[in-house]
Amino acid sequence: MKEFIKKNFTVIVLVIAVLSFFKSCGDARELSKIRKYKESIPDWMDELGEKELGKAVWTKEISALNEQADVILRVNTLKTTKEKLQEELFDQDIETDFLPDYPNALKLKERANVFQTEQFKNGSFEVQDASSQLVAEFLNVQPGMRVVDACAGAGGKTLHIASLMENKGQIIALDIYENKLHELKRRAKRNGAFNIETRGIDSTKVIKKLYDKADRVLIDAPCSGLGVLRRNPDAKWKLQPDFIEKIKETQQEILQQYSKMVKVGGQL
Repeated sequence: MKEFIKKNFTVIVLVIAVLSFFKSCGDARELSKIRKYKESIPDWMDELGEKELGKAVWTKEISALNEQADVILRVNTLKTTKEKLQEELFDQDIETDFLPDYPNALKLKERANVFQTEQFKNGSFEVQDASSQLVAEFLNVQPGMRVVDACAGAGGKTLHIASLMENKGQIIALDIYENKLHELKRRAKRNGAFNIETRGIDSTKVIKKLYDKADRVLIDAPCSGLGVLRRNPDAKWKLQPDFIEKIKETQQEILQQYSKMVKVGGQL
């Protein structure tokens, strides 16, 4: 036997390697049928998703979140129209489609660096997910109102609200991060939105001063980010279960305190 192995050592090694390869392929095929491996998500997230949404919905949802996100533009109606912007981008070999039920949205047919276009630099559009564009529309704002964007961040929704209000009335953009509000000011200038006032939340007084003062209050509270994994796929490996519980408490606290800014007859 020793002599046989010695003479055929190379062949034996190759046979073992081939058998191992086919076994690993079989193992891989089996693993690919398990959702958490197929979609590359932590065990706890997979369990939570199925618990919250049910097996069928969660399987469909996490699969969709692993697809590449579309590039969606929101036309700034303070400066242009959807039709005009589409034509101008077409002249630069950037083709777009209208999206049904999204009045100010253009979807890129192919990915392109739209930030280098003159149209972006002069504030004719912002890059904003289609679902995010529905929020300001749902707020049902009117020119002349006082509107508070309570967790404004860098102002994607604030700018949309400004365009819907036709620069008339007042938008108070609040956030705990001054650097984000600074970015909002820069974007507002580029967008030609002049009815936005930024206020940093450095104490509870900032909120209390606005109690019963706003026609509309938008609370886009800090969240887990699980809904936008297509844009930040690495987030699923950075998130921890305890953060999900903490963010729920933060959201509840913000809702209870900030909702008091809505005046009688106003909307949250």
